[in-house]
Amino acid sequence: MLEIQDMVCGYGQITALRGVTLSVKAGQLVALIGANGAGKSTTLRAISGLVPPRSGSMIFEGEDITSASPQKVLTKGIAHCPEGRRVFPHMTVAENLDMGAYLRSDTSEINADRDRIYGEFPRLAERRKQAAGTLSGGEQQMLAIGRALMSRPRLVMFDEPSLGLAPNI
Repeated sequence: MLEIQDMVCGYGQITALRGVTLSVKAGQLVALIGANGAGKSTTLRAISGLVPPRSGSMIFEGEDITSASPQKVLTKGIAHCPEGRRVFPHMTVAENLDMGAYLRSDTSEINADRDRIYGEFPRLAERRKQAAGTLSGGEQQMLAIGRALMSRPRLVMFDEPSLGLAPNI
């Protein structure tokens, strides 16, 4: 599904990743584990098209996405739920979920997916008309996860997915 070979990435003069190679097969769960600053988030940002690799390659379902834009990566079926929630604070819960489906045009299916997210996260259903910025940290994390799932990704990447969630969530 996803093959990364010898990827090197950085920010300005700083090299954050050197020679990252990994493989993700369909149906597989993969965890990146390491200390703060080890490059976990940078790896996900590179796959998402947010940090351009300096060298190496990324192949998703047989197609080279090494230099693809974030929109192109999302169109191909890769969603990224970033660390720190990053909801749209002045938009409602429902509007935030709709932003996750902004590249889709199948309105009835979008509505069904939104209802499915509300079923998975009942607190979001209760707060669907509330501004996202007024939600608790855990509720914002649920919203960020739901928004990522609204794109119907074939591969979804979560960066610190349990941040701010109560243990029973």
